[in-house]
Parts: sequence; structure tokens; C-alpha cells
Amino acid sequence: MSDWVFWTVGVLFFAAALLALYRIARGPKLLDRMIASDMLLTTLICILGAEMVYNSHTRTLPLMLVLAATAILGAVVVARYVSRRGQ
Repeated sequence: MSDWVFWTVGVLFFAAALLALYRIARGPKLLDRMIASDMLLTTLICILGAEMVYNSHTRTLPLMLVLAATAILGAVVVARYVSRRGQ
């Protein structure tokens, strides 16, 4: 029973990642690209979390934390850049 759930979730995560990559490539604005990159990083974190649940381990938890920190730092940097550019 859990195999079809795993594959369904995998396909949905793959579709989310493709849509995020499309939005990063197309834009049209910097903030659109930033939101899409945050969505891509969040999708990657969710993929790693689902893989941890499926395989019953916690080895990829440090990688999830690094991805989360990268997403937060990137959002702060872009927000500061946009706020200074608007003045």
C-alpha cells in the first residue's frame, strides 16, 4: 500500500519542482524568481523529509537544515536588495 503513495508523492513533488524551475526561468520580476526559488528549496526539503519517513532514518536532517538556512538567507538578501533599490 505504501509504495503507490510513495510514487504518487514523488510525481507531485517532481511536478512542483518543474513548475518552480519554470517560474525561475521565466520571471518576469526578481521577486517572482525569489519566491520560485524558495518554493524549489521547500520542495527539496519536503522530498528529503518524505524519503526519511519512507526509509526510517534521520541521516539527511543536516542537509535539510542547510537548505532551510539557505532559503532564509536568500530571502533576506533579496528583500534587502529590493528595499534599497526602491529608494
